[in-house]
Amino acid sequence: MIENPIAPTIPYDEDGKHHGFLRLPHSRNESAWGAIMIPITVIRNGDGPTALLTGANHGDEYEGPIALQVLAHELEPRQIRGRVIIVPYMNYPAFRAATRVSPIDMVNLNRAFPGAPDGTATMKIADYFTETLVPMADIVLDYHSGGKTLDFLPFACAHYLDSVSQQAACVAAVEAFNAPFTLMLREIDNIGMYDTTVESQGKVFVTTELGGGGTATAASARIARRGARNVLIHAGILEGEIEREPSVLLDMPGDDCYHFATVEGLVEPLVDLGEPVMAGAPLARIWSPDRTGLMPLEIRAQRSGVLAARHFPGLIQTGDCLAVVATAIEGGELPIS
Repeated sequence: MIENPIAPTIPYDEDGKHHGFLRLPHSRNESAWGAIMIPITVIRNGDGPTALLTGANHGDEYEGPIALQVLAHELEPRQIRGRVIIVPYMNYPAFRAATRVSPIDMVNLNRAFPGAPDGTATMKIADYFTETLVPMADIVLDYHSGGKTLDFLPFACAHYLDSVSQQAACVAAVEAFNAPFTLMLREIDNIGMYDTTVESQGKVFVTTELGGGGTATAASARIARRGARNVLIHAGILEGEIEREPSVLLDMPGDDCYHFATVEGLVEPLVDLGEPVMAGAPLARIWSPDRTGLMPLEIRAQRSGVLAARHFPGLIQTGDCLAVVATAIEGGELPIS
């Protein structure tokens, strides 16, 4: 059996607060015996649940890294029961390059799971999380936002799962995160995702989309910081009361929520995030990028609901996701089956 070459520079099972690295040997032109040093913090105080908190699964998404840097700095062992493992920059090479995928091997970490211990750098990172870190955890929080190419309503979400009890536990944790929007999501492309790997191990999983455009805002950073503490309180790791504000419940049950560009061009948005849309109503127009006088392509909503996500740059390519329409959940409760 091939062993993963990643080695932690700090202990996982000793009480206290430990800052260090996941060291991945990486020979390159600039450093023959070099390494990728992925920052990690482990905070432990006796027996209890373990939370694994990750950010920068994609390197151009910043709310998670901000919230987790704050938490790693502020959280003390005496405040918790159990263990908190914090990895603010999960895909460290991509984070340093401010790119979605790793500049080393051009692999998208969130499509590389379960990974391989003898694969590329990104595949090794995925394998280490799959085989070492996720099995330690009782609850996993993985932050996302839209990066440079998408913009989202700020939501935390749970997935539809085969296990009713596991889905119920994930829903409860997502509701505890308490983002302004709370979403049930059926992924259209879940092969190779961290989400799928975590959920296949039976863990409670919370993920987010907290904005986009390749930056964070003061508001989105506040949501991320509050959400991390709320999840730790919900898990019984951190003492205190969950901070709750009203959250709008949304559902994305099928493929018709997603709208894709069939031509390239200049996007004219016709609906803003959070605004209601009716089935058949125009969402956006795509104008020719290289000449005047041509009719634009009009993209119409495939279902009624609210605009939950949109393409962020002004130019779009054929096949890019242009918009996502979510629907309100009736009855004020997320579905459990």
